[in-house]
Order: sequence, then structure tokens, then C-alpha cells
Amino acid sequence: MTTLTSPDIAYWQARWSRGETGWHLGEVNPHLVRFWEAVGVPTGGAVLVPLCGRSIDLTWLASRGHPVLGVECSAQAAAEYFDQHGLTPTVRRDGPFDMYAGGGVEIAVGDVFDLGALDLSGIAGYYDRAALIALSPEQRTRYAALLCDTLPRTTRGLVVALDYPQDEKAGPPFSVPPEEVAALYGARFGLSTLHTADVLSANPGFVAAGVTRLWDHVVHLAPPA
Repeated sequence: MTTLTSPDIAYWQARWSRGETGWHLGEVNPHLVRFWEAVGVPTGGAVLVPLCGRSIDLTWLASRGHPVLGVECSAQAAAEYFDQHGLTPTVRRDGPFDMYAGGGVEIAVGDVFDLGALDLSGIAGYYDRAALIALSPEQRTRYAALLCDTLPRTTRGLVVALDYPQDEKAGPPFSVPPEEVAALYGARFGLSTLHTADVLSANPGFVAAGVTRLWDHVVHLAPPA
């Protein structure tokens, strides 16, 4: 089966405009709730959430005392996030990004590959539930290199990814097996797997597509020793 090799900003913006946002969860991601404390981000430390959409994970992190910086290509997604929480965000321009802010959450609307244009010096934590699996292989390499180069050395993170036979279903979401996470981040972070589980039966869309194996895996990224 042919995979979608390079989803770009126009692709994702079109998905938002058509309401094709099946990845959006109506509850806080259970992996975030279960494992965030183990990540060890200090109280008050800012958290980066790339390709955040309008996830309520942002609100959960803010409720834990973390200033939250999301990055999202869709202005519609950012506006919907604040609207669903009854907030009227302030909006300002910062380099290539429109910055929407309110309620302890700031969403930078623009291209995630311009991330280096933002001041990330205060970022203590990193949470990725939807970014890595949304990017094609060549994009993942560039994305991970950008994070490794721009995040402070003390940043620690949590990555949630999927592992399935990529030839059985076109992405996104793409398969990003543990060994690829290690290849992308292992030279920069200390990695430890916190959780793996067979989730095929809970994902009927994958079953219908003929996928024979689907695993969730959750990885902790720690600062280098």
C-alpha cells in the first residue's frame, strides 16, 4: 500500500476545515495522566507541545502549574481551543508565528519547522502525542534534529507513538517503532520505555484497513547524564 510521504501544512489545514480530526481526543490522554509525574518536569517549568491541535492535554498541563507552549499550523485549531474553554485569547505576531495566549496556554500558529525562531530557553518539558506520528520519515528526521538542536540541555520529555506494519496502511498516523525513536533521539537524550501495549482491538479503523498488529509505546526522554 502506498503511504502518504509528505503531509504539509495545506494538508492539515484542509483536514481542520473539513472537520476531519479523528485524532482529537475528548479527554486527557491517559498516558499523559499516568506517566507525566515520572517525566520529572519541575513545578512551574514550561512545556512544549508540538502539533497540539486543540487538545485538552494543554489544559491539563496548565492545571499542573506548567506554562504551556503549543505549536500548531491551523489557526482554526487554535481558535477552537480557546473557544471551547470560554477564553478570548490575546493574539500577537512573533516572527513567523501568530501567538494565541490565554489561561496559561500559548499556541504558536505557524510551521513547526520554524520552531527555532521562538525563544525556547525556558522550556523544561516536552510532550509529543501527535507530532511524530503525523510526520513522514524524512520529516521526522528533520523534526527530531530541530528539537535536539534547539531545546535546552535540561529539557525532559514524553513521547507517545504507534508501531504497526507500515505497508498495511497508509499514514498519517505513521508507524514510529521504538527503534526509530531511539535512532532519532538517542544521541541527545537518555531513553526509557515506560509502556507498551497491544491496542489493535481498540482501533476499529486499523482493523478495517487490514492492519494485523498495532502497539502503543510511551518513551521517556531524559537529559544526558
